[in-house]
Amino acid sequence: MNTHVKIDSHEPADLSRRSFLVGTAATGLVLGYATIAGADSALAATANFEPSVWYSIAPDGIVTVTCGKADMGQHVASTMAQIVCEELGANWKDMRVALASNDPKYNDPVLGAQITGGSWSTMMNFEAMSRAGAAGRMALSEAAAGAMGAPANELVVRDSVISHPKSKKSMTFAEVVKSGKATKTFTPDDLKAIKLKTPDQYTLIGVSVPQLDIPDKTKGAAKYGIDVMLPGMVYGKVVTPPVRYGATVKSVDDSEAKKLSGFIKAVTLDDKTGTTTGWVVAVASTYAQARKAADALKITYDGGPNAKLSSESLLDEAKRLQAQDDSGQYFVKDGDPNAALGSAAKVLEAEYTTNINIHAPMEPMNATAEFKGDILHIYTGNQFATRSGAIAAGAAGIDPKYVVMHQMWLGGGFGRRLDADMMVPAVQAAKAVGKPVKVIYSRENDMTMDFSRPLTYQKIKAGLDGDGKLVAMSHDVVSAWPTQRWGIPDFLSPSVDKKGPLDSFTVNGADFFYTVPNHHVRAIKNEMAHNATPSGQLRSVAPGWTFWAVESMIDELAHQAGKDPALFRVELLDGKGDNAGGAQRLRNTLLAAMGLAGYGTKELPKGEGMGVACVSSQERKTASWTACVAHVAVDSSGNIKVKKLTVATDVGTQVNPDGVKAQVSGAALWGLSLALYEKATLKDGGIEQTNFDSYTPLRMSQLPDVEVTVIANGEHATGVGEPAVTVIAPAVGNAIFNACGARVRALPITAEAVKAAMKA
Repeated sequence: MNTHVKIDSHEPADLSRRSFLVGTAATGLVLGYATIAGADSALAATANFEPSVWYSIAPDGIVTVTCGKADMGQHVASTMAQIVCEELGANWKDMRVALASNDPKYNDPVLGAQITGGSWSTMMNFEAMSRAGAAGRMALSEAAAGAMGAPANELVVRDSVISHPKSKKSMTFAEVVKSGKATKTFTPDDLKAIKLKTPDQYTLIGVSVPQLDIPDKTKGAAKYGIDVMLPGMVYGKVVTPPVRYGATVKSVDDSEAKKLSGFIKAVTLDDKTGTTTGWVVAVASTYAQARKAADALKITYDGGPNAKLSSESLLDEAKRLQAQDDSGQYFVKDGDPNAALGSAAKVLEAEYTTNINIHAPMEPMNATAEFKGDILHIYTGNQFATRSGAIAAGAAGIDPKYVVMHQMWLGGGFGRRLDADMMVPAVQAAKAVGKPVKVIYSRENDMTMDFSRPLTYQKIKAGLDGDGKLVAMSHDVVSAWPTQRWGIPDFLSPSVDKKGPLDSFTVNGADFFYTVPNHHVRAIKNEMAHNATPSGQLRSVAPGWTFWAVESMIDELAHQAGKDPALFRVELLDGKGDNAGGAQRLRNTLLAAMGLAGYGTKELPKGEGMGVACVSSQERKTASWTACVAHVAVDSSGNIKVKKLTVATDVGTQVNPDGVKAQVSGAALWGLSLALYEKATLKDGGIEQTNFDSYTPLRMSQLPDVEVTVIANGEHATGVGEPAVTVIAPAVGNAIFNACGARVRALPITAEAVKAAMKA
């Protein structure tokens, strides 16, 4: 029989918290939090044991993990909790999750800024959260050892219980926390020195435990930004100009709005941050009244410098820039492609394009702003708290240290909520009317003012030698530069030709793991597109277009060489030089996908084909190795039916297998949607598509079979949210060629384009 040992003490225990201020968004923010904290927070701190800033253990044994990442349905909060729980030794039933604010204590020097994107979260947080969990286990064990009179190294921690097998004594986490005796602290060096579990010792990592956020979401208890309700709150409805960016308001006639019930004021935004231009907010007592008031406003605009631009204008400018030898900066500059192409046996040249794409998450953009004395409170779901706080402060004209951001659950993000435009009208309206204001975008507002995936133009020239080996590739990528727009120098990369920084998030993926002795990649900024369609990061970022071009060209080269496209790739993935390791992992995923799909093992009916692609998304240094075999059927009119997508991905260590498969499956379907259905166009400076009747993502009736296999080999955990997006379009395009001989080079792929290519 176990003997429970109880020790009585109420001494507070607080391990050192490492505060790291990131940029102007967090500078001095401690002041703002000190002002609002109050006595209740201080009392709570004495009751809970906080082994790390990232989690606390309550006297009842409940472990609450605070997630510094935006949870937009990918269950990253549960993932962080599962990582902590593994090393802490807690019972999963005792785990809870919370979302971090922009308190500077959460700007951890190890975990970095509060940004969610790039499939970075698990990859970049796994080790730090593991060490935090292990530190808590060690601190609890030391306290329990003292109480039990047993050596700490003889204790076993499992399911929130610390036991000493020899003496049969045990203590629960709750009992240790109540004692207040857990006082062991850890320096950063101490944390680094902790020996973590090896994969063969995991008991929770790799198990599909229930996601912690689902119960509250299914019963409506989880609070999204759109759910925020504050005393005295009123509503704002934005009126956006017909031009995406650059318009100014000349006049506002609110005479009709004043006749409507509940109307308070029309506020013309004066946005010094440059996030918005030409916006007006109708403020009223209810959202329905705000919508009516917005419709009643008569606003005249100066369209500004972009009022006549179109998608065709942007594409023409991209082609003009690419034709100039001195345009852009080099991202990759290995060997001499021009010389190698001059002596190549065969040279291929092709242009690849993608159109503007819109995020369109189900929860439209929204934010609620409230001024309490000198402190501005913002309630919203956002993916980049570090930057968003600065934008809110700029919109309010105050120091960022006076901004407190309350993170909410996100009803979809996909990169859209990396931007903070929704905060600007809420902040300025709240300041103008002296009340809390909730601003909710209509679907039309959200689509026409999205920070979209940019229109891109790519040109690739590649050469084969007499043996059909790839000897040279020159690749130019022209687009708006979304990351440069953020104005954060650390997010830019130095060019290899020393011409200055470039936006690597427009060319990642073009630095692939194939061995090509002569390889140049040039990143060219389309200033016209950059200004007219200020772009953001959409799920998959640059690899969504760079791999479309690369993997399509590799396929074209294979056919020119008279080789099977999959085996041609296997030969290129030889792991030479800097490609060592990564090429082998990518090769393995390709072989796995081929085997699962039965690629090359059966004769398909006429009009059907299989195509392959393999990618190392997101970036070379943070890659997840992913391959796809797409099986399609094409009829004589060019209509495409995707019958099956077989996806294999190497994620190193998978935390929650069900969660990983869900992410990869969702990413694959998003990739298919971008490949075949989604397209936005610019006309007269504005986005033409305003709702889902004209912007048409993949529908349920269009879903193919999707088979996902995950390679979990115990290597460092990689990301899974985005890589599968990038592999689908080229696999489908290559399958279409094998089905009917039509080579398509523009996204989205249409029946008209396929039919035209069949005739060519």
